[in-house]
Amino acid sequence: MTTVLQNVVFPTITDPDVLPLYADPESWSEVDGKPLRLTAVASIDNVLSRHSTRVRAGKRVSYATYFNAFPASYWQRWSVVTDVTLQVTTSGPGTVMVYRSNAAGALQQVAATTVSGEQQRSAFDLPLNKFGDGGWYWFDLVAGDGDLVLEHGEWSTEAEPTTPGKLNIGMTTYNKPDYCVQTLRAIEGSPALVEAIDQVFLVDQGTLKVRDEAGYAELQEALGDKLRVIEQPNLGGSGGFSRSMAETLKRDESDFLLLLDDDIEFEPESALRAHQFARFSRTPVIVGGHMFDLYDKPVMHAWAEIVGDEAFNWGPSFPEQHRHNFRNANLRQTPWMHARLDADYNGWWMCLIPKKVIAELGLSIPVFIKWDDAEYGLRAKAAGYRTVSLPGVALWHVSWLDKDDSQDWGAYFHTRNRIIAGLLHSTRPKSGRLLQNSGRQDIKKLLNMQYYATQLAVDALRDVLKGPEVLHATMAQSMPEARKRAEGFPETRVYRPGDEDTPVSRGGRVIPTLDPDPQSPAGTQLALYTLKNVPKHWLRKEAEAASIEPELEYPKREAFWWRVPSHRSVIVGTADGAGKMWYRHDRAKFRRLLKESRALTREIEKNWDALAEQYRAAMPRLTSVEEWERTFTGRS
Repeated sequence: MTTVLQNVVFPTITDPDVLPLYADPESWSEVDGKPLRLTAVASIDNVLSRHSTRVRAGKRVSYATYFNAFPASYWQRWSVVTDVTLQVTTSGPGTVMVYRSNAAGALQQVAATTVSGEQQRSAFDLPLNKFGDGGWYWFDLVAGDGDLVLEHGEWSTEAEPTTPGKLNIGMTTYNKPDYCVQTLRAIEGSPALVEAIDQVFLVDQGTLKVRDEAGYAELQEALGDKLRVIEQPNLGGSGGFSRSMAETLKRDESDFLLLLDDDIEFEPESALRAHQFARFSRTPVIVGGHMFDLYDKPVMHAWAEIVGDEAFNWGPSFPEQHRHNFRNANLRQTPWMHARLDADYNGWWMCLIPKKVIAELGLSIPVFIKWDDAEYGLRAKAAGYRTVSLPGVALWHVSWLDKDDSQDWGAYFHTRNRIIAGLLHSTRPKSGRLLQNSGRQDIKKLLNMQYYATQLAVDALRDVLKGPEVLHATMAQSMPEARKRAEGFPETRVYRPGDEDTPVSRGGRVIPTLDPDPQSPAGTQLALYTLKNVPKHWLRKEAEAASIEPELEYPKREAFWWRVPSHRSVIVGTADGAGKMWYRHDRAKFRRLLKESRALTREIEKNWDALAEQYRAAMPRLTSVEEWERTFTGRS
């Protein structure tokens, strides 16, 4: 039986910015080591349909692209598929050329065929036996003396899947009904995906209900009993995704759960690819999708993310992956993209988890948001289940650049949940550099007069010491309590255009430099910086109540943590551009929070081994379906 693993697809929206993810220009060169586009022949105007595109006479277009190349190394490493068949249906004169690459990005032509003016299907049998460390397959189209039309393309196999079950989709939302309806519409518009789905669980935890959104009723009718909306109190991402996990365990028809965030734009072909990869995997694997920036669509967040064991922090496995822009360099121009990169975890903006893994490992840790996905990936890895962030599987998500979640109420969860994850999984004595790094983050916030964020970090440290037994009990209250804390911190107010009491700086506004690589203090320079500035802030006498006139106004992009501390009072733009925030020095808060942060950090370090034992012993019960069911229903 032939199974399609991956269709050749094109964007359904007429947005030239996304085209580099689907089709590449004819030729590139290099100037000073940087790729330079010489000829741009792949045009959005030549996209004819979801599966069809045109190459103009005499031109050449490569499909060595994120969504249309075949990630051979990942399939060889993780699946039972030993060879694939590329089938390309064309109309018009020209040549179909098939290429492969190795882990270093070196290119090699492996096949070519001439096609005529009639509709013609070309098939290429391609082995998956020389991609141990990396490499891809793809094809180019070269048009002859007339236009060459790609009618359809697909990558398929005759292998049998190891796990043939259907797919569930679990979406969690809080007051984003418009995004959810858009995602449901994308699902409904893909008949192949609808056929693969057993259930769509839409866990609605907001006050703006998805069922009341325009267009929802029609989608409910179209999807029928495949769509189930579950309304429950706001338990954050971990509560919403855990609900989908619990419901999946009840379904005999499905073997996989695909988790999706709410503020996304969905590429339905990616869900099909993740499902097929999981079905053919040699052993169960978690299949992650990459995240592109919803507001800058060719820019990717990261390719493969890990948790560094020394400082126990998340991030890309090497810096070049971070925010890669496919406008500037596509697959052929980016050698590191050809190496197979392994991940520790994948963000739950898009992540497929086999039901077998959920049944063995349990549900999410009850931490509301932040680190639930990373902790689950580490838990799975410890149990022998790996995470594969699979190229060609992706969506578009609101960027972190447009959020202040390390400074608003999310600061509580960043601190608490990172330490909890470290207690569960760190292999270093006394956490390695985790607590040291966390303490430095508190000092950085204090020097930047972000007292609210530091207060939340202090609250988080105190709550870590309370132990794991309070996690379920405080799920619904932790976020509202963190937000309520803002009342005592005037820097949390956002001054919007038109506010009559908006502060004005006497020194004007800093002129943006847009330095692409700002150099922060590091090493000895950082130590000297800290020794100089901490005593200075400790001794300053001003308080917020003095309403110190702002000295300068900083654009958000220029408000670096090593610049702001030189001032007593500054205005800083918000990440989303909605307004301004006013930071003022307060000696009393600085002293109190610094002392509390240091004392609580030392207490956690002193009791690290006992706390780790306590949290690790409690996790099997706290991540169990039974414990989560009590939280879902509000039973004690």
